[in-house]
Amino acid sequence: MHIIISGGGIGGLCAALCLARTGHQITILEQAPAFAEVGAGLQISPNGMKVLRTLGLEEAARTASFEPEQIEMRFGQSGQTIFDIPLKGYAERRWGAPFLQFHRADLLGVLLDAVMASPDIALKPSSKVTAYQSDADGISVALEGQPDLTADLLIGADGIHSMIREQMLGPEAPEFTGCMAWRGVVDVDKLAKTDIPPTACAWVGRGKHAVTYKLRGGKLVNFVGVVEQSEFRQESWSTRGTREQIARDFGDWHPVIQEIIEQGDDFFRWGLFGRPVLPRWHDPRVALLGDAAHPMLPFLAQGAVMAMEDGWVLASALALESRSLAERLALYQTERLDRTAKVQARSRRNRKIFHLSNPLMRGGVYGAMRIGSQMTPEIVHRQMDWIYRHDVVSKDYGR
Repeated sequence: MHIIISGGGIGGLCAALCLARTGHQITILEQAPAFAEVGAGLQISPNGMKVLRTLGLEEAARTASFEPEQIEMRFGQSGQTIFDIPLKGYAERRWGAPFLQFHRADLLGVLLDAVMASPDIALKPSSKVTAYQSDADGISVALEGQPDLTADLLIGADGIHSMIREQMLGPEAPEFTGCMAWRGVVDVDKLAKTDIPPTACAWVGRGKHAVTYKLRGGKLVNFVGVVEQSEFRQESWSTRGTREQIARDFGDWHPVIQEIIEQGDDFFRWGLFGRPVLPRWHDPRVALLGDAAHPMLPFLAQGAVMAMEDGWVLASALALESRSLAERLALYQTERLDRTAKVQARSRRNRKIFHLSNPLMRGGVYGAMRIGSQMTPEIVHRQMDWIYRHDVVSKDYGR
């Protein structure tokens, strides 16, 4: 088929590579003038790395990323360790692939290089999709200021504010979660006062938490902070905050957090909004993917990974040529809906664990975590088996 993908982010590019493997011709439409990602980090757990490995991108991914030594949790103010468990090397032995941390632009670069090397994928920047119309013969995609394009299938990988989803299902009504998020990236060479843990580290506190980890071979540090507050209306990743604002939120926290705030050049802030599970992900010639289908809150680090899994499963379903297109799209939704809904729910639950305020709850939950990780670290790893061990590339999708 000729397939149009609306959205040239990580989910869209990965889906294009998965679809090209099975013989489709792909056109990727990106509304921005260049294929680029904002300055922020992300974590690709073993379930996502299995997709990159099968696409032949593991070596490039390892070169562009940082592999953390451990996963750990600390108290935000004192820095006292609640638990730490091994990750480097161990992740591959337990879950079948490494756990890597990327600057978004670096992962996008790995995918973009592979896309540009594929004769079956065409890239069209500055191409904003405004509507679509389908019939039994195909689909027509309207572009702002350009002629319409036709194809056999349209994939909406156009993110959290998806136009494709809105046309398919109507206007959405996201609900503010009561949390505002900060993000920033800092050069490690600027951080002379403290040692940044070479880990995926969650710092927990009353009504707030932070996450720190290294990127780009250890040259950069990524910071994410989430703070509970009563109102925040903007959901844009490009809204800048001030150092004074972020210092008010984390001003009494550990010196590691303080130095990141002091040395960071830019910090961005946005509101976190929840969305219900969608009733469906497809029309007769349209499918949704990634944040367009299942927006993720950032408390489980699975947003990009779920989009990568989506791309593989969609390509696998579309390869079942003995079935009708409607049956193949329905199979894709069936395979993905429950899993992504469970990840969304677990992510919401993690926020509560990170933000405990009640002294008895804090002592009980964090104390149990500390004792459990020391006596039976296997228990902590077991909690992540259902996410990290999942392997979309090895599954038989009904051939």
